[in-house]
Amino acid sequence: MADIISLLPDHVANQIAAGEVIQRPASVVKELLENAIDAGAHQIQLLIKDAGKTMIQVIDNGTGMSITDVRLAFERHATSKIKSADDLFSISSKGFRGEALASIAAIAHVEVHTKTEGDEIGTCLKISGSEVNDQEVSVVPKGTSIAVKNLFFNVPARRNFLKSDKVELRHIIDEFHRVVLSHPEVKFLFFQNGSELFSIPVSNFRKRIANVFGNKIEEKLIPVEEMTSVAGLEGFVVKPEFAKKSRGQQFFFVNRRFIKSPFLHHAICNAFEGLIRDQYHPGYFLHIQIDPKTIDINIHPTKTEVKFEEEQHLYAIIKSMVKHSLGMFQVTPVLDFDRDPGLDTPYSLQQKNPKQMPSVEIDSSFNPFNQGGKSQNKVAKSSWETLYSGLDIPASPINTDEELKLAIEQTPKVFQLFKKYIVTTTRSGLLIINQHRAHKRVLYEAFLTSITKKNINSQQLMFPKEILLSNDQIALFKEYDENLSAMGFIVKRQKNKLTITGVPSICEDSQVGQLFEDVLASTESSEHFDSFSQGDYIAKLMARSLSIATNKSLSTLEQQALVDDLFACKEPLTCPFNRKIFITLDKEELDKKLN
Repeated sequence: MADIISLLPDHVANQIAAGEVIQRPASVVKELLENAIDAGAHQIQLLIKDAGKTMIQVIDNGTGMSITDVRLAFERHATSKIKSADDLFSISSKGFRGEALASIAAIAHVEVHTKTEGDEIGTCLKISGSEVNDQEVSVVPKGTSIAVKNLFFNVPARRNFLKSDKVELRHIIDEFHRVVLSHPEVKFLFFQNGSELFSIPVSNFRKRIANVFGNKIEEKLIPVEEMTSVAGLEGFVVKPEFAKKSRGQQFFFVNRRFIKSPFLHHAICNAFEGLIRDQYHPGYFLHIQIDPKTIDINIHPTKTEVKFEEEQHLYAIIKSMVKHSLGMFQVTPVLDFDRDPGLDTPYSLQQKNPKQMPSVEIDSSFNPFNQGGKSQNKVAKSSWETLYSGLDIPASPINTDEELKLAIEQTPKVFQLFKKYIVTTTRSGLLIINQHRAHKRVLYEAFLTSITKKNINSQQLMFPKEILLSNDQIALFKEYDENLSAMGFIVKRQKNKLTITGVPSICEDSQVGQLFEDVLASTESSEHFDSFSQGDYIAKLMARSLSIATNKSLSTLEQQALVDDLFACKEPLTCPFNRKIFITLDKEELDKKLN
């Protein structure tokens, strides 16, 4: 039998490695920024075009590379970070696998300019699809500039799987945040299509958080610090009253490397128990300094997952530390998070103009101290009658059986079940409707119509709402501004502040802040879903944010109005996220179940 096993060619092996390490433009950004940090840079510039699809360039003032090193750096498993297997148990640098640059060069056009401090001239190296096209001398300052162009040019299937520029930009910004927050001693500049998104100076950790998420976050931070034999911990947690429904401000750093750890996240959630409501997430920025020999960071190509030797101890320390800090700053549980539902505007009346107020007649001759029986009764009766003037009241009570039957038939045949479902009758059986999904469908179609026809009614806010934006949120708002205006939002932007003076009539004042937070959320905090346009994406987000909650009590009129609105929609079968809105139980099914 002929031999069938053979070694893969280098360029094929590199493309396979690229599939593990380089998933999207943000992966390239992460690897290049971490290499710049490892090179000892004090200033790093990130330049991207078309959300990284056209170009990603990182320029640093680090140590640079010699002529030999720059050529060797793009070979697979070439690294300056480890020399022996023992080094794997004491890793302090970010990149050490020797896969990143080789993987990037396998699926893009790469151009490198680099020079060490001791060299008089630098080197320029050009690589395309793992093949070196040119290497020559170059006059450049100390440090390294790496430009990655036309990502996935030779893997079109991978390129087709990339999302829109908006989504890819969000992923890049998230990776940028993770590197920036872990290194406040480094200055960072970030340019997208020639426009500056971030200019972050050297600072301490607290100021660095403010530089990334806006100055207003400083007043929301509670410092935490603990030194133990297991690990040293320091950083900040966000005050419970500022917890959000969406994620985006959860950062763990182990030895200055960003990691994801559901286990440790649970420890913090446990410490916040009783302080934040269900389905809300605490914010935190925590540095964990630990002996590298007690962790394993070599369990995933992206190195964002870490295995701890003393995981249970670390869990207990973090939970205790956060609880202690919350107690030190006198944070106490909130007893009631819910508004009185009786004070909410009924759904059926939200889009209607108020009727004329009932008129009140005043009898100036009325004397409450008059003890005359007949006169007093007469006055009292006339006073009560004036309270109902202007209201629609039946001329006479229902007296006959026919009138009673007619009144019953006109009563809406709906009722609410478990504060989640609306049940109504049909000719053949029962209809059971999920109220939350039904309302999402109604709102979604209303917003899509408003974007198309641009005829939605806005209501002026009595007190304008001001929202401070971070730099990345400003970039996203510029993309959404036109569609938000078409939906009925009247917004003015001055630098990093939005002033909202008008909102759609179906939006309550109290919902405005959360709504803009959802629309401008980061990739970590927002659910991703398919959408055929930017307007469709925003309509889905707004429908989700403004829809009736699952556990909300609805009056009979509200239930009937929602049912009527649902079946006036073009697509009443599913919600905007393709989930079934209602089910039917016909007479035959009921008969079978009762046999």
